[in-house]
Amino acid sequence: MVSAAGTFLGSFLAGASFFLKGHSLLLDWVPIMAVGGVLIYISAFSIGMGAVPWLIMSEIFPLNIKGVAGSLVVLVNWLCAWAVSYTFNFLMSWSSPGTFLLYSVFSLLTIIFVAKFVPETKGKTLEEIQACINA
Repeated sequence: MVSAAGTFLGSFLAGASFFLKGHSLLLDWVPIMAVGGVLIYISAFSIGMGAVPWLIMSEIFPLNIKGVAGSLVVLVNWLCAWAVSYTFNFLMSWSSPGTFLLYSVFSLLTIIFVAKFVPETKGKTLEEIQACINA
């Protein structure tokens, strides 16, 4: 959740910098916000959102479906990465600030999803994790 909050903040700062530049407001702060947003996003993604899903995947699936489930998770991951890469230029031509603000909304939705649906796995056996998921 910390990583998703960081990606939210980074995307929001980048979107805000485009908004401020487009309205000629706080022009001295625009480059600082843009670079700061990108650095925050990359740092937050690297420490959590980029790596943790692979760890969670290895912990929550039982052995009998781990191979198939892992393959589906990888497929969905790469399809989502492709969708973001494919739509980025279209979204930027639509609205530069809107693109990053849309991405920040997805990060906010990720925080909510993780808080509600992803179980804590630290110190738990596979059976305890499965019981938590099936409850």
